[in-house]
Amino acid sequence: MSESCNSRHFSWLMKSCFPNPQHPHDNLHHPCPISTTTTTFLHHQTTTIFSLPDDLLLECLSRIPHSSLPSISFVCRRWSHLLDSSAFYNLRHRHGHLRLTVFAVSIVDSCLYTASHRLGYDTSWKTASFLPNDVVSPGCFLSLFSHARLAAIGRSIYIIGRTAMLQCDTWTGTVTQKQAMLIQRKKFATAVVAGKIYIAGGAARSAELEEYDPDSNTWRVVAHAARKRYGCIGASVDGVFYVIGGLKIGASDSNSVPRSSTRAAGGEAHVYASSMDLYDVAARVWLKSRSVPGGGCVVAACAAEGHVYVLTSHAVELSFWKFNGSRQCNGGGGGGFGEWCRLKSPPLPAQVRLDSTVRFSCVGVGDKVALIQVMGCIDDLLRRSGRSVRGLREGLVLVYDSAAGEWSRGVDLPEVVRRATCVCIEC
Repeated sequence: MSESCNSRHFSWLMKSCFPNPQHPHDNLHHPCPISTTTTTFLHHQTTTIFSLPDDLLLECLSRIPHSSLPSISFVCRRWSHLLDSSAFYNLRHRHGHLRLTVFAVSIVDSCLYTASHRLGYDTSWKTASFLPNDVVSPGCFLSLFSHARLAAIGRSIYIIGRTAMLQCDTWTGTVTQKQAMLIQRKKFATAVVAGKIYIAGGAARSAELEEYDPDSNTWRVVAHAARKRYGCIGASVDGVFYVIGGLKIGASDSNSVPRSSTRAAGGEAHVYASSMDLYDVAARVWLKSRSVPGGGCVVAACAAEGHVYVLTSHAVELSFWKFNGSRQCNGGGGGGFGEWCRLKSPPLPAQVRLDSTVRFSCVGVGDKVALIQVMGCIDDLLRRSGRSVRGLREGLVLVYDSAAGEWSRGVDLPEVVRRATCVCIEC
């Protein structure tokens, strides 16, 4: 059997879904009338692709190109069911048809934009847009999903807003509405552990940590957070949910979330902005909190290859660190659980000014880390002069190779995707 199926082969397969009107033996009432006729020396024998057992049909379908996946679910109900099975996903993984892909999601009033990019494979970002239609009322996207967070499970991206959640299927391109969080939050931390979504922070009146089960489409409270944070970032390594950075939600005004660190004492605000709380999901306990070396405020973080990568800002410069999150290692030359290591700082162009307008998103992609400037501006002097800076704009992408210990320039985000939230998914 061929290891791949190009679009030409798939076109033939799709055409075979319709019965041959010239053949009298084709059953027009078959639930999936895919027929071919084989001539033998003694008689004519009719064979149907639909008659193949699921394992053989899965082998055939799992080899089609990624661009043809949206068409499978429209052939018949059986094909749609097979597409949704874990066996189909596992076969595509076994055949090497799955690639780590970075998705950037941007929300505006009228619609939702996505941009996808496979590091090392694509030479540009592929964009798509989704209109609200019957999923969410028009004009509500921005209000519902302002400062939304993303979580990836399997081939699905979950877009989590304050009072609503959407599931985006990266294979079929469909968007469906899911159950919203129990507690309204803004600028919270989220990560996926063992196929479930965990959320903490971002709520002034509550310190609950929530868990979402995609199989039952339900939320539940599983613990109380160690500290009430706002503007925090989530990551997960080896069964631990990390709640990183952010500001303390002050008790002086419990009806609102803070807009700046003035709501917390200077010392406490600094501790929150440069620390991590660790929640062991299996044991349902909080581990010892950790501080990021060197101080500074955490502005981006992600997990990759057993480590938590943290980008901190020191007003005029950035520093980049990795935290060993693997609890299986026994120390040795590579260090043990909880050990920090300073890495080379990202080489931002001199024209990018570090101030409150600059925002970064950090995404783990295998053994690499993609640092994406999702907001920011070029120096005011250049802006007022009207001069353009070659190759420099918002949406700057830098890629850190953990094996080589070096940064390189990636492909910039497309202009239509701004103020994006990013996630990595295997699809």
